[in-house]
Amino acid sequence: MADQKHRILMVSDFFFPNFGGVESHIYYLSQCLLKLGHKVVVMTHAYGNRSGVRYMTGGLKVYYVPWRPFLMQNTLPTVYGTLPIVRTILVREKISLVHGHQAFSTLCHEALMHARTMGYKVVFTDHSLYGFADIGSIHMNKVLQFTLADVSQAICVSHTSKENTVLRSGLPAEKVFMIPNAVDTAMFKPAPERLGNDEIIIVVISRLVYRKGADLLVEVIPEICHLYPNVRFIVGGDGPKRVRLEEMREKHSLQDRVEMLGSVPHAHVRSVLISGHIFLNSSLTEAFCIAILEAASCGLLTVSTRVGGVPEVLPEDMIVLAEPDPSDMVRATGKAISLLPNIDPQQMHNRMKKLYSWHDVAKRTEIVYDRALKCPDQNLLERLSRYLSCGSWAGKIFCFVMIIDFLLWRLLQLWQVLPVPAYIKSWPSKLNQQRRSRRCLSLLYPIIKMRK
Repeated sequence: MADQKHRILMVSDFFFPNFGGVESHIYYLSQCLLKLGHKVVVMTHAYGNRSGVRYMTGGLKVYYVPWRPFLMQNTLPTVYGTLPIVRTILVREKISLVHGHQAFSTLCHEALMHARTMGYKVVFTDHSLYGFADIGSIHMNKVLQFTLADVSQAICVSHTSKENTVLRSGLPAEKVFMIPNAVDTAMFKPAPERLGNDEIIIVVISRLVYRKGADLLVEVIPEICHLYPNVRFIVGGDGPKRVRLEEMREKHSLQDRVEMLGSVPHAHVRSVLISGHIFLNSSLTEAFCIAILEAASCGLLTVSTRVGGVPEVLPEDMIVLAEPDPSDMVRATGKAISLLPNIDPQQMHNRMKKLYSWHDVAKRTEIVYDRALKCPDQNLLERLSRYLSCGSWAGKIFCFVMIIDFLLWRLLQLWQVLPVPAYIKSWPSKLNQQRRSRRCLSLLYPIIKMRK
């Protein structure tokens, strides 16, 4: 199984051109899996005019299905509406395994459900933490329990995230693997020349929403500016809380010390990071936080809230942790400023190259795929017993949903038969391209020799 090449369908509502941790994870993981010789296809919803089939770097094929975002980049739940197009992609691309990403993705849940109905092995990666008390979390946890009741294997990005997922879904811990995110250290490099310490620049790059701690920033920034006259802030990102930050800047007359950049394209993130000394993360909940890795790879000392899986991300000498409280955040920032003379950005970058690698993430994910494909096949009745264990009422509803899905799939097989010519050729891998070029050269060599 170690040399077996897989044909993987990545599914999520969150993918490029949208930017975020989940989007980056899917893209970089797919690229590394392609380099390892696997076939990878991505399925996501349409973004604006971007609809249909597109190809990205390395021959990564992306299906932008004609579903529009309904709420927070999620498609409207249809339960069975995506079955025909999911079936078409799975059959035409000869997919052997489906990998869904993010518990909040509607498309992910529906694709995994249809894939299991059709007998495919599925893997799920959870990128976020959820609570247990509020209405939204209770609803989301029940949906996750439904999806993971019949999943082959699951992946979490931190130990904290793994514990959270196991508690929320009831999935056996032995079926959940911990594989962290990584960072492209070739892209995120320190500035060629080290910045001086006469003026300390603190960088914030985040979505300006409640979950990312934008309200904390409103209280922390004025206090730091008052205590440290040589400190200046650069805030990148957009969101509903941006208005509060603008009001704070006006109220405290900090226009010359707090620069608001708005939304920052991912290609320009490094240029913003290398202009600062300290990276400030104020998230209230975080499973991992790729932004911290990108900042550390650029040589910035990080100040972050001690929440979720953040304490697992960096060694203690590369990050200063604080409670999600304004006074503690100010204290931690002051400590970071005092540590700046001892920070070597290039040395920090070299350490990040050894700590995190997307190639390592892909190799570990490969092992999970092998484990998933070894799981025994089960018929509908055996699978329904798993759904019944999800609750006295919920279990019966889940069974009814899966029975209807199975009948619709059988009906679709009779009504829409996919002919053999419908199978699509794969994009030639780099290894196959090299072999073809060598074969062409071997055929041309006698002709070239004769002409000479």
